[in-house]
Amino acid sequence: MPEHVSVYQLLGMTFLVLVTVAWGIGLVYMLRRGRLEASLWRAAQTLPAPAHQRQVGPQREFVELTPAEEDEFAGLVRRLSADR
Repeated sequence: MPEHVSVYQLLGMTFLVLVTVAWGIGLVYMLRRGRLEASLWRAAQTLPAPAHQRQVGPQREFVELTPAEEDEFAGLVRRLSADR
């Protein structure tokens, strides 16, 4: 033991090194265990197949237009197609 280092300093440094090593081992253990649990959880949460899709779409909606509205709509379509 060096002369300029007290027993308390040597014990303190040894304690800090041991705590650091224990913390590192615990961290590695938790990260590995967490990754394994996450992969198991992810595998359990996945669906075996896509959900059943509807074969029929929503019903169509329509509105009957008066002759004046049909003429206005036809004029609007002509005007919009002429702008291109």
